[in-house]
Amino acid sequence: MSTQPATPRHVGLTGGIGSGKSTVARMLADLGAGIIDADQAARDLTGHGGRAMPAIAQAFGPDFIDAHGAMDRQRMRQLAFTQPEARQRLEAIIHPLVARATEEQAEAARIAGKALVVFDIPLLVESRHWPRKLDAVVVVDCPTETQINRVMARNALERETIEGIIASQASRCARRAAADAIIYNEGLSLETLRNQVRTLAARFGL
Repeated sequence: MSTQPATPRHVGLTGGIGSGKSTVARMLADLGAGIIDADQAARDLTGHGGRAMPAIAQAFGPDFIDAHGAMDRQRMRQLAFTQPEARQRLEAIIHPLVARATEEQAEAARIAGKALVVFDIPLLVESRHWPRKLDAVVVVDCPTETQINRVMARNALERETIEGIIASQASRCARRAAADAIIYNEGLSLETLRNQVRTLAARFGL
C-alpha cells in the first residue's frame, strides 16, 4: 500500500531589493528546502516562447517585444514605473500565470518529499493572494541605505534608480508588520547569517 508524501510547510520569503533575500533562499536550499522563485517564473513566462508573450504582445504592441521574441524588460520597466495603469495591465496578465506555475512547482516539491517549500516572492506584502496560501512569512530586512549601497555595488545602477525601485515596493515597516519571522541582515558575516537561517529552518521543520 503506497503512501502519499506528507504536506510540506509553505513559507513565504520576502525582502526589499538588496536585502539579501536571494542569499537566504540559497542557504535554505542548501538545508534541503524546496525553493520556488516567483521572479524566475515571471522571467520564464515573459521570455521567448513564454506563456505570457501572446497576451503581452496584444496588450502593449510590438514595441515591447525584443528581437528574440521576449518582453523588452527595460522598456516595460520604464513604462510600468511611470504609468501605474500600464503596470496593472501587465500584472493582470502575468500574476495568474505565475500563480499557476508556482503551484505546479510546489506540487512537484511535495511529491519529491520536501518538508519545507519556500516561496521567494519580492512583492509578497503587496500581493492580495499570496499571504493566504502560506503558513508563515519570513522577511529579510536591513536599513534602506544598506540596500542602496549593495545594489549600487552589485548592479551599477544609479542611486536615483534604486531609490525609485525601493519607493515602488512596500515599506520596511509594512514588511516587518507582515512577518512571522525577521532576519535582520545588517553587518552579519556569511557564517552568522547561515547560523540564523539554520535556526529558522529548524523552526519550520528542517
